[in-house]
Amino acid sequence: MQKYLIKNIQIVNENNIQTGDVLVSGERIEKIAPQISNVNAREINGEGKFLLPGAIDDQVHFREPGLTHKATIFTESRAAVAGGVTSFMEMPNTVPAALTQDLLEEKYSTAAATSLANYSFFMGTANDNADEVLRTNEKKREVCGVKIFMGSSTGNLLVDNYMSLDRIFRESEVLIATHCEEESMIRENYQRLKASKGELEPSDHPIIRDEEACFESSFKAVQLAKKHNTRLHILHISTERELQLFTNMLPLQDKRITAEVCVHHLHFTSDDYASLGYRIKCNPAIKAPHNREALWKALLDDRLDVIATDHAPHLLSEKTPPYEHAHAGLPLVQHSLLLMLYYHKQGKISLEKIAQKMSHAVADCFHISDRGYVREGAYADLVIADLHETTTVREENILYKCGWSPLEGTTLPASITHTFVNGALVYEKGRIIDSQLGKRLLFNR
Repeated sequence: MQKYLIKNIQIVNENNIQTGDVLVSGERIEKIAPQISNVNAREINGEGKFLLPGAIDDQVHFREPGLTHKATIFTESRAAVAGGVTSFMEMPNTVPAALTQDLLEEKYSTAAATSLANYSFFMGTANDNADEVLRTNEKKREVCGVKIFMGSSTGNLLVDNYMSLDRIFRESEVLIATHCEEESMIRENYQRLKASKGELEPSDHPIIRDEEACFESSFKAVQLAKKHNTRLHILHISTERELQLFTNMLPLQDKRITAEVCVHHLHFTSDDYASLGYRIKCNPAIKAPHNREALWKALLDDRLDVIATDHAPHLLSEKTPPYEHAHAGLPLVQHSLLLMLYYHKQGKISLEKIAQKMSHAVADCFHISDRGYVREGAYADLVIADLHETTTVREENILYKCGWSPLEGTTLPASITHTFVNGALVYEKGRIIDSQLGKRLLFNR
């Protein structure tokens, strides 16, 4: 059984930073103490570095099955662990979409054979598969949740039938995660703008998928959740107006309605379409700067509960004009923690808050067993960050199968030096060094 002793490192955990030693034995953290000695273990010198719980990304698109020209569970989980993300929850809009329990389990089987990170998969919802969706109640400890696209998506994943929505909100015993944009408003905006302009451009995207479309759909989801006391988690909040729907007056464990913000909505604004064009086209759209400032405020005051990526890789050839051709989505999972460390260096967010929003709160929100914290007895999902080294995002060090990043050319003022998944050192100083596979996440429901 492999043991690791991380010496003299600054441990970031539960709103505290303290210097100490951490002993990893097998899959778990055996001991945390000011000093640990006389153990037969490989020592890692942590002096001057920080140890954080591995990030848990509750929204990624790893494209397998059916879209593996863009990404696979193996390639994107490799990128994830290189960036300090040790667990992920993946969305159902693959080909075929995960709209049956059998198709869902096929994705778990693929991950069990190929994923370097821990994994879970959302059950997909359509207008006509409510019976199948509600079978997820039987596996509520083994499936992270049910995903509802209350806005356009691929295939038949758009759910706009009120009776289907109402029944699933009423009867689901697992968390419901929603993509909230009002499809009828989006279509009307598109038709109006297309008629007036003809050829559309990247900066039109937040006009078509505007703030009203987001608010209207999020409001509808919140009303359904309140009606049935549903456990609702609204993904990728992108507007100032939606923030009125959420509260910081309750501790997270008492909230029935929670919200996620994604790193690209915290980093980019509509001003960036001029230089990045369709590379930053995503749904919901990156919007005007006042929204970004409001999102940061809500993240720091706990109206927004978790940080994720909505990692959505496409080939660069799929991100080209015209507007209707350019696919929506950004590859981000390798650089999300580094991007938050960039904002830490700018004085925008503390290390303790990063650990809370990317690890602790995600584990608490989904009731994930024994992960998300640096605690004795917990799984050793850990990341070591060096805030004295820099990382420049270049084509040659991007691990996404699609081979590009909207952050290319950006120098981030930190580096990820080590990542542990279930006690295995899977990434060290630029190299994937252990092919040990991740585990299926379990949930305390």
